[in-house]
Amino acid sequence: MNHLSAEQAKVWLTDILFDIAGSTLYAVGVHMFTAPNHIAPGGVTGIATMINYLLGAPIGTVSLLINIPLLFLSFKLLGKAMTVKTLKSVFIMSLILNVMNFILPVYTKNPLLAALFGGVGIGAGLAIIFMRGGTTGGTDIAARLLQLKFPYIPMGRAMLLVDCVVLITSSFVYRQLESALYGLIAIFTCTRVLDSLLYGVDVGKMVLVISEKSQEISKAIINDLDRGATLLAGKGAYSGNDKYVVLSAVRKNQFHKLKNLVYDIDPRAFIIVAEAGEIMGEGFKPIQNKTK
Repeated sequence: MNHLSAEQAKVWLTDILFDIAGSTLYAVGVHMFTAPNHIAPGGVTGIATMINYLLGAPIGTVSLLINIPLLFLSFKLLGKAMTVKTLKSVFIMSLILNVMNFILPVYTKNPLLAALFGGVGIGAGLAIIFMRGGTTGGTDIAARLLQLKFPYIPMGRAMLLVDCVVLITSSFVYRQLESALYGLIAIFTCTRVLDSLLYGVDVGKMVLVISEKSQEISKAIINDLDRGATLLAGKGAYSGNDKYVVLSAVRKNQFHKLKNLVYDIDPRAFIIVAEAGEIMGEGFKPIQNKTK
């Protein structure tokens, strides 16, 4: 029992450290880049940024107040464990947002750069928090609820969908269309950084090659591209002939060479290409669990 308690304490301490690190990066993106340039970076923070502009209320405090009713929704739909982790992350995030407001310098020279670097800071901060299974509330909860119904939607894109209303509202609050446009850039940058850190940067192409010369093609992929290939047993639905289908995963910059390689061996080959959001294993990112 004592061992279990010590292990739980270790997990909670690690979660808190990740929350602090992620919240600090998030606060840098907000207070140093987006808020001073009248850019609402979506979600509850975007709403809090606009309220801060109108009333002068602290962004962290407003974010906490907005999240309170959302936490009740989280408790009902996502369960107690998720809600407790969310409450912890929301409190730490709100506290650091308020504290960093008095520490960080502001950048106002170029709104485009502010949108880009603000998005990087916010996206990296969220990714660090999400890596431990936490959430900062607000549209993060809405995005996770959306994923319950549509699990194939990446977290970053799910958040992008629920942030559109905030962007439209910001153009009216700040009375300039540019605020919404810069906000869109910030959110897009945030989602790209978030998805890259959560789902990996080892993206590539998954290729299926149907050919009468499958074995020759697979050997060429192994020897010329230094990539693995798997032969899948198949049968032509129309012809009824047995054949092999070549399955291979390559980096994006190798796909053009693979296509030419297949064409040189069999110009009549049939190629199916799909985006591989993350590739793990030899030659790509190692398979490991970083959340323990």
